[in-house]
Amino acid sequence: MLKSLLALSALAAAIPALAQTAPSAADAAATDWRPIPDNEILVMTLQGGRQVYIRLAPRYAPAHVSNIRKLAEAHWWDGTSVYRVQDNYVTQWGDATEKKPLPPSVIANPPAEYEWMRFDGVTSLARTDPYATRTSHSADGWPLATDGKASWLTHCYGMVGVARDLAPSTGSGAELYTVIGHAPRHLDRNIALIGRVVDGMQWLSSLPRGGGGLGVYENEADRLPILSVRLASQLPEDERPRFQYRATDNPRFAAWLNERENRKPPFFTVPAGGADICNAQAPIRRAP
Repeated sequence: MLKSLLALSALAAAIPALAQTAPSAADAAATDWRPIPDNEILVMTLQGGRQVYIRLAPRYAPAHVSNIRKLAEAHWWDGTSVYRVQDNYVTQWGDATEKKPLPPSVIANPPAEYEWMRFDGVTSLARTDPYATRTSHSADGWPLATDGKASWLTHCYGMVGVARDLAPSTGSGAELYTVIGHAPRHLDRNIALIGRVVDGMQWLSSLPRGGGGLGVYENEADRLPILSVRLASQLPEDERPRFQYRATDNPRFAAWLNERENRKPPFFTVPAGGADICNAQAPIRRAP
């Protein structure tokens, strides 16, 4: 076992050096990195100063994202908590008491934004999956699926959705969750996805699992306090986090996707010849 670990360690150490001496067709050009607007980044500060950054998807869930922006502007999440952590499933946050009133401008049950009758994907994965006839990426990096009639965002690791009660409830956006386990794609088209955690995921995925039903913390003392949630655009200019997404509408990303679908030696001896959309999410990085 130790020999195998040492071999893997040596391989990992060699990869950066190889990348420097042998550029790949899959390397991003400087112009492939595009800025994410400040009003599309949500900054959640947890007890202890740990921060989680969420990219919002207003194009795909405009009503829910509008609610979320209003909640952040009203400082509604300040003093709420992370109150549910279900193993291999989701971490959820908001008002555990379900008694905190929403700001008057927030719509309690906006239109269901689970799917839409258009498709703006620019890539195509080699294989379909059980949930869609085609999976793809938007030009700005969102994971998409379609059945040829409607399209939708996919429940991949780190994606953020709107918790809701039984239908016809659609959820206001006050209660949110992120996927921390195997992609629960059966939730696709049943819940509004409003974004993706782009940094700080470790603060939500490594929390103790809840002992109550569905992973809810049984004791109030176990809940993780949320100090604040703000849009980056609400912060002083010099305190705003800057993130960039990798554009997918170019041959370099196509080569990157091909590499994800066809892993090569020396470690991989049996390439899969395909990849799940959730194993090929477009990269996002801090702006250099």
